Amino acid sequence: MATTTFFIPSVNLMGAGCLQDAVQQIAAHGWRKALVVTDAPLVKTGLVGRVTELLGAAGVTSVVFDHVKPNPNVANVEDGLRLLQSAGCDCVISLGGGSPHDCAKGIALVATNGGRITDYEGLDKSAKPQLPLVAINTTAGTASEMTRFCIITDDTRHVKMAIVDKHTTPVLSVNDPDLMVGMPASLTAATGMDALTHAIEAYVSTAANPITDACALQAIRLIQQHLRQAVHHGDDVAAREQMAYAQFLAGMAFNNASLGFVHAMAHQLGGFYDLPHGVCNAILLPHVQAFNAAHSPTAAKRLGEVAEAMGMNVEGMLPRVAAEQALQAIRTLSHDVGIPAGTAQLGASPDDIPKLAANALKDACGLTNPVQPSLQQVCEVYRAAM
Repeated sequence: MATTTFFIPSVNLMGAGCLQDAVQQIAAHGWRKALVVTDAPLVKTGLVGRVTELLGAAGVTSVVFDHVKPNPNVANVEDGLRLLQSAGCDCVISLGGGSPHDCAKGIALVATNGGRITDYEGLDKSAKPQLPLVAINTTAGTASEMTRFCIITDDTRHVKMAIVDKHTTPVLSVNDPDLMVGMPASLTAATGMDALTHAIEAYVSTAANPITDACALQAIRLIQQHLRQAVHHGDDVAAREQMAYAQFLAGMAFNNASLGFVHAMAHQLGGFYDLPHGVCNAILLPHVQAFNAAHSPTAAKRLGEVAEAMGMNVEGMLPRVAAEQALQAIRTLSHDVGIPAGTAQLGASPDDIPKLAANALKDACGLTNPVQPSLQQVCEVYRAAM
């Protein structure tokens, strides 16, 4: 049997109020000047100021880089790296959702390895650990605060680069639901469906193992039970906390079992049209899994188990029929949290499908999909998702 390696940050803080504990741990590490990587909307909420004040009180000075785009690009990484170097920072703190976390990973990786972030596209291309990174999460979906995945848009090619590297794993992840209660409903929905995609793709992945299976199924159960409440009643801290656990479990699953063609295809939509990643995943998820179930008996069986985790009664059903129940449960949840029905509503054009499909076939996330599709088949799935 092949060796299984399980990647996760060495310390992970969970639960209401754990931000204060995180600041104390940062100070205890002996780091004295942090680059805080975030985005402008979080600055406006006052959260960034609150975090920098807590850091200062603990003896850690900081400089803020708040120019991260919703789809962070190469220029974001390079601008942040210049600020880090000019300020003499000895650590990086990302504050926000997947966008700041991914940008911070890119900055921290290039800070110690040199070159440009484009040099590290693919699997484990770096030689050295990144600068110490602490990831403070404000959303419940991407799990970027605890994974080795870093997604950066290369604007010159109009593609999202998948950088999968053990050296991009943060040293400390922080999931404090108190920081998530102000998240808009649309973002809650998109990130929650992103987490569901992580769990399902990891569960049907060719690299799945008993540890990732357990994480994925529990994540699916929690998302089915709590995402609607978190979307429609954002001030429900208990629902937020359960979604934080769910997305973390989904992260544990895909960080080690990897993903599939939902992500490979969603990356192209995001890179080409600058669209929200979680929404692209949510739209593509039932279409890609329908393709998987049709071409892989193993995937059909596993999707039947996903249906059961989502509360569907599949007892006595043939695998393909049970798999269809999973697809229906996914569609229902997407509808209930306000996800658009198709990519055409996001501005995608059928004329672009051949190029999108060609790029999707090059994406590292597709390597562990249960079926390796042809170019024509990827095009067909894109058309079905329009």
